[in-house]
Amino acid sequence: MTKQEASDLHLKAGAVPHIRLHARISPAKGEPLSADEIATMVREILTDRQWAYLEETGSIDVAEELAGGDRFRINIFRQRGEWSIAVRRVPRMIKGFEELNLPAAVQRIAELHAGLVLVSGITGAGKSTTIAAMLEHINRTRPCHIVTVEDPIEFIYADKKALISQREVGIDVPTFESALKYLMREDPDVVLIGEMRDRETFQAALQAAETGHLVFGTVHASGAATTVARILDLFPPDSRDLARQSLAFNLRAIISQILLPCIAPGVDRVPAVEILLVNPAARQMIHEGRDAELNDVIRSGRHEGMQDFASSLLELIERDYVDPKTAYEVAPNPEELKMRLKGISSSEAGRMSR
Repeated sequence: MTKQEASDLHLKAGAVPHIRLHARISPAKGEPLSADEIATMVREILTDRQWAYLEETGSIDVAEELAGGDRFRINIFRQRGEWSIAVRRVPRMIKGFEELNLPAAVQRIAELHAGLVLVSGITGAGKSTTIAAMLEHINRTRPCHIVTVEDPIEFIYADKKALISQREVGIDVPTFESALKYLMREDPDVVLIGEMRDRETFQAALQAAETGHLVFGTVHASGAATTVARILDLFPPDSRDLARQSLAFNLRAIISQILLPCIAPGVDRVPAVEILLVNPAARQMIHEGRDAELNDVIRSGRHEGMQDFASSLLELIERDYVDPKTAYEVAPNPEELKMRLKGISSSEAGRMSR
């Protein structure tokens, strides 16, 4: 897997191993694996405590580091009564913004000193890699204390200007809840709370942001508007308005991304990135529940560093990084992207349709 520079490895009973290379899954050389062989691998990977958790829940995430320094995030799950394994390679070196082809606004977001920053996207969109780049930028430029709560720890940081404390759920702390309960006693300046999976996690993130900390988190959502909706869905209806007000006050930015296969030589994948910077207009939209209008704020905020997916995809096509067909397949509005390629703006398209 490492020699081939594959990003993922999939092991399933009755099938040959499969790898993901250049964003596409294909069978690897070898014989089909039996259920017993995979079960033996699972028991070798997990501690007794982790095995008990897996048997109870049917799924677990762990991280493993090989002697050579290669690190892997491993998800073990049950399907059709048998164990399957999905392995993702975590790069040893944390790449910078330019190397990851991230917009300049991402660095400016990393240089904030307080508030909530969310990175959203589907599984495999590169959310953890983007956050790692931001944390490493802080590590190199700012004397501060960074505390991460992760399940599991993916990227390993070496202290530079910053002091970094990384806590792994299940090893350093029993649960996310217990880690978040005492988080503020650890005197952090910057906090990574990993994935916003439930109301308690998001409330802890808001509380940390409200008290002057810079907080990073990830959300499984496909854009700024859906990210806001996804978060608020974690709350019961009777407390949603209060959560919305707190989000409007504390949110500083949403970075949404899609990872695409790159056609340029020497580049495996590139992100298409949507960026919402919470200015007064965006804050008002969130506060008033006009989430769908955040897309208009993004389009009108280009001079501030905001961009929508269509703008990002257009740039990737023009730089010969992404094939137009691939861009159309992932574009939220393929027709709008086609018009922009022809030099017709979304506002002009609206006038033409009337």
